Amino acid sequence: MNRSIRKVAVLGSGIMGSRIACHFANIGVEVLLLDIVPKEASDAEKAKGLTTDHPAVRNRIVNDSFQQTLKATPAALYSPAFASRVKLGNFDDNLKDISNYDWVIEVVVERLDIKKSLYEKVDALRKPGTLITSNTSGIPIHLMAEGRSEDFKKNFCGTHFFNPPRYLRLLEIIPTPETDQSVVDFLMHYGDLFLGKTTVLCKDTPGFIANRLGIFALIQTIRVAEEMGLSVDEVDKLTGPVVGRPKSGTYRLSDVVGLDTTVHVAANLYASGEGTDESRGAFVLPGIMQKTYDNKWLGDKTGQGFYKKVKDDKGKSVILALDFQTLEYKPSEKVKFATLEGTKAISDVAKRFSVLLAGKDKAGEFYRRTFADCFKYATFRIPEISDEIFRIDQAICAGFGWQLGLFETWDVIGVKSMLGIMEELNAKPATWVYEMLEAGNESFYKVENGKRLYYDIPSKSYKAIPGQEGFIILSNLTNNIVWKNAGANLYDIGDGILNLEFKSKMNTMGSEVIEGIQKSISLAEKEYRGLVIGNESSEAFSAGANLAMLFMFAIEQEFDEINMVIAQFQQTMMRARYSSIPVVTAPHTLALGGGCELNLHADKVVAHAETYIGLVEFGVGIIPAGGGTKEMALRCSDMYQAGDTELNILQTAFMNIAQAKVSTSAHDARAMNYLQDKDQIVLNRSRLLAEAKQAAIDLADNGYTQPKQRNDIKVQGKAGMALFMTGIAQMKIANYISEHDAKIANKLAYVINGGDLSSPQNVTEQYLLDLEREAFLSLCGEKKTLERMQGLLNGGKPPRN
Repeated sequence: MNRSIRKVAVLGSGIMGSRIACHFANIGVEVLLLDIVPKEASDAEKAKGLTTDHPAVRNRIVNDSFQQTLKATPAALYSPAFASRVKLGNFDDNLKDISNYDWVIEVVVERLDIKKSLYEKVDALRKPGTLITSNTSGIPIHLMAEGRSEDFKKNFCGTHFFNPPRYLRLLEIIPTPETDQSVVDFLMHYGDLFLGKTTVLCKDTPGFIANRLGIFALIQTIRVAEEMGLSVDEVDKLTGPVVGRPKSGTYRLSDVVGLDTTVHVAANLYASGEGTDESRGAFVLPGIMQKTYDNKWLGDKTGQGFYKKVKDDKGKSVILALDFQTLEYKPSEKVKFATLEGTKAISDVAKRFSVLLAGKDKAGEFYRRTFADCFKYATFRIPEISDEIFRIDQAICAGFGWQLGLFETWDVIGVKSMLGIMEELNAKPATWVYEMLEAGNESFYKVENGKRLYYDIPSKSYKAIPGQEGFIILSNLTNNIVWKNAGANLYDIGDGILNLEFKSKMNTMGSEVIEGIQKSISLAEKEYRGLVIGNESSEAFSAGANLAMLFMFAIEQEFDEINMVIAQFQQTMMRARYSSIPVVTAPHTLALGGGCELNLHADKVVAHAETYIGLVEFGVGIIPAGGGTKEMALRCSDMYQAGDTELNILQTAFMNIAQAKVSTSAHDARAMNYLQDKDQIVLNRSRLLAEAKQAAIDLADNGYTQPKQRNDIKVQGKAGMALFMTGIAQMKIANYISEHDAKIANKLAYVINGGDLSSPQNVTEQYLLDLEREAFLSLCGEKKTLERMQGLLNGGKPPRN
């Protein structure tokens, strides 16, 4: 069947239902979101004379749920305008409308009887071939399809999204024995390509893959911490970014998810594990979890959990952490372990584990015990929950935001060395691990000929991970590096295209990266067809210029050095714009300051949907001087049309820079003019480099010609400056901005308006670049600018004074 998803109906408007509806709206699909009709009108509705016959009352539940989702942070939509793609209704009046929809997703309360009752109605109303899926996380999928028509069963499947659906990449696909294989294939492909998900095929077992292992890891971590006497702050420090996991750590994650949710899942896993799960006792709650649950300290939803946010005497928000001894909340404390200190200089997460596991303090013991527990449990879940180790790793990474999966982590520690630790702790893994080692296979994964292979347990051999064909994975292409320095690697990714990868901390742009950009363009112009600039970092495409180097020159008043550095940076950006081969950038996560400027000068940007991009230099006391201010003046000039109020267009760009605004998505970046119509937005981060490569090929195939520098940029001169400076002065008088802010804003107004010109006129790019550089240099000599730079370098927010 040739399926096309144009319209999706979501049944159930709770937290997950509304957010799933929003994510389909994000990709341009028309969505119908339905929920039940209230049993009676509320007091407020009765006061207005409304009854349950009135549409406002009948749709109150769905309206309220959807409005709460629209107000929630982080935002469920890429753009507020996308809310118009969601139509609201109720089961009584609008369920019949599903006959015109291509996919019906059920997200109602986790009760089998309610789901089956709803499916009976859906089965009678749907058109043959319509996809029917459930987002359940705890009810066996096959039970829900019992009693339904043959066509329903063929097209029915579990599709378990993780919350929040926009941000967490996992989509578990759980077929029943009756699900048609073409439906499974379609959902695996659609989730990957259109929804931007890591789609993982799961068996219909309790908790599927991610929750089965993730909840085990969470509870066992808390159990070990309780036994060792570790505090909330200590555990969250140990289980956060230092091991490649989200900042939320363990206890904060529990607060966000809701302890009641965790307890509910754990109870289901314990109940369903009898006779099949040798470690089901691990799902019995540790003492502190039981106490907090009994006290109804469930986390964010109840205002307190393992953490509590309060106001201090000055009205400032303060985060308190639960003291397990007193069951009272106390201020969070700075965590310090010798083992963690030993990893501070190690930027590569994978290289930290040998240090962490060897620690002689409580941190080292904590890691050895928790890792041993999780590794052991994972080995015994094969083949129960999955036949392949890579599916387990994909699920845990995509569902919980880990950089490395369980078997990937075990690999970087060393399979044999970790096995010794596990045996000492009486946590021996399943026999297949010993058989793997006895056969001479010493890792769970390996790379051959640019492909990543996994150890296949039944065949006792290595097989290629399926689905890699559409991806470019730089870590698999180390043999394809054609040039490198300390800050960058340049890869030949095939078909005449090079890929430049930054390797500095947060991919900041220092001298090595600038050299890398220049070198990669030179090599591409001589021997290749195009260049992609992108990387696989989980932190940033590029967080901007190397601030430490600029601060050092500024503090020493080395203005000639700063001038040379900025001139070189500008030349590099212009080289990217005016090379003889197409240059395509592939931003993701953060693209700030200089990272934004590089994208502004690319021939095409292929951005991940979750790209937060902006010119943020104002916050450090300077203005964009790598062509950023120039480029926004140029883009505004290109937008001017007869009858436009040109200063209004320019003012928007000015305010974005002056407020150091960062886009909340790639779609928002397009609205801010940081991305243009020619640029591309990609949902699946894993496909980003492959899509960028194809864009470079397309540009080359379509006869790419080196463009000429612009000399037709219309600037406003004194007329624009007068308007902007008047506004700046008024904001200063009203104490909305500081004197230093006003000084920076006036410099920005001077540059973006083209300087002290008597009337609007056309100027060249180089003219604006020179103005940028002069303004930047003058601001680098300001004491307040140096204070802001130092504050940022010290890890805090730059002071605004």
